[in-house]
Amino acid sequence: MVRCCLAYAVVVVCSSVDPQSSAQAEPRAVIELFTSQGCSSCPAADKLLGELADDPSLVPISVPIDYWDYLGWKDTLADSRNTARQKAYANARGDGQVYTPQVVVNGSLHVLGSDKAAIERAIAQTRKTGAMASPPVTLAVVDGRLNVAVPDGTDGRTSAEVWLCGLMKTATIAIGRGENKGRTVTYHNVVRRWIKLGDWIGKANAWSIPVQTLEGDGIDEAAILMQGGTTDKPRIILGASLAAIH
Repeated sequence: MVRCCLAYAVVVVCSSVDPQSSAQAEPRAVIELFTSQGCSSCPAADKLLGELADDPSLVPISVPIDYWDYLGWKDTLADSRNTARQKAYANARGDGQVYTPQVVVNGSLHVLGSDKAAIERAIAQTRKTGAMASPPVTLAVVDGRLNVAVPDGTDGRTSAEVWLCGLMKTATIAIGRGENKGRTVTYHNVVRRWIKLGDWIGKANAWSIPVQTLEGDGIDEAAILMQGGTTDKPRIILGASLAAIH
């Protein structure tokens, strides 16, 4: 399969919480898997992401792209914004590397999505450069609202974008055509929606959003991502939170 080009950065501080409690944690990594139902190399990476989802110190998410749709199967979970995110990552890194299955670790390094050892090495390397180093970002689901709080930063020069992501915890898809014809694949923590809450400039801030904002598309989880850079030039992930909303 030909390699493609794309990028997008996300930050998720891994913490799974009860719908009525707040989440506070310091996960070691956000793992973004750029995957496609039309990619014959992807099922192994999709399976690995499911295994990583059992690790409470990680925030693994599936980011389905659409550039393999021409191979005969239109990905039922893909979003052109995911493709744009992957391309933006490649441009920000300057290497132009866009392919599936590609994992971007902490908004910084990319590795083959099915290589667990490479993912672990990338986690260790990005942690040395300040990834996931901000004070905890919190997300509480209370009385039908998502309450988000980001703390004061320790470095006044730090800035970031704050994103709300709607996720589907699991999605099992029977693939009828293309390279994976006849296979049934389960995807984990699938991104279904991106909503920018605002910008963080090192000062504490908070948002309160109706849970209904994320209704539909099978969404049953929410993630808050605090990431350096911009949408067009995403940088290192500074912190995040993850919570069940149903």
